[in-house]
Amino acid sequence: MFMEHVSIIGAGTMGNGIAHVFALNGFKVALIDVNQTQLDKALATIAKNLDRQVAKGIITEEKKMGTLQNIITHTGIEKGVQEAALVVEAATENIAIKLQLFQQLDTFVPANAILASNTSSISITKIASVTKRPGKVIGMHFMNPVPVMKLVEIINGYDTHPDVSNTIIALSTQLGKTPCVVNDYPGFIANRILMPMINEAIYSLYEGVADVEAIDTIMKLGMAHPMGPLQLADFIGLDVCLSILEVLHKGLGNPKYAPCPLLINMVTAGKLGVKSGEGFYVYTATAGNKDLVVSNH
Repeated sequence: MFMEHVSIIGAGTMGNGIAHVFALNGFKVALIDVNQTQLDKALATIAKNLDRQVAKGIITEEKKMGTLQNIITHTGIEKGVQEAALVVEAATENIAIKLQLFQQLDTFVPANAILASNTSSISITKIASVTKRPGKVIGMHFMNPVPVMKLVEIINGYDTHPDVSNTIIALSTQLGKTPCVVNDYPGFIANRILMPMINEAIYSLYEGVADVEAIDTIMKLGMAHPMGPLQLADFIGLDVCLSILEVLHKGLGNPKYAPCPLLINMVTAGKLGVKSGEGFYVYTATAGNKDLVVSNH
């Protein structure tokens, strides 16, 4: 299947990263968000990340300019998806929002186009069920930061057609990514394994087994993890971690997936990690960077 035009729904951290990667690889990208300010912020972030790639000698200045020229923005879905051969939804990890979006996309996107979701835990089969093209709906779960991370977790829904799956596998490889195919069960693979580990780290803190710094240092030095689980949770977003754990708990019915009360309290209090300036660590902006200060919980 030949693809030239790709539409990305959502201009947040994941959406702008996905747009970056497609545009860098020569695709014409329509980046769609209801908020023009968010779109402007996304374009500035993409430009900044491209500048980093230029500085590191990964791409040329000419390539950077061509990438930016490949991206157009829209604040409405209908105009932004008219030419799309593929739509990648990267909106908030909320099932009601995603179901509403896919109903709209099914109406406006060309009938032969593939609809993909960047969801990290929500059922692709459920998302596909609100469309008239369930065979053309698939999960395309990129990792953050998208321009750097190589993995794309490809999730086949119950009705996803093999040709669609093969197309997305080939497309992911074309983007310079490594595709790994999984089936549609709660949390898929990445988060089914990662989130219980993060949750257990939070329980260890909650029960007073060790403090934040000790837990993260033990996992970094003892298990060769590049980032400790509590710091990683802050970067993912504690609200996102909670949402995924709730999907696992409800979908699999096993109490081992129940989110730690400390996590619930922190999200309720608005301590969401990097995005809010405080989670298990406190984040302060200095010279355009984030300085890390251990908080007391």
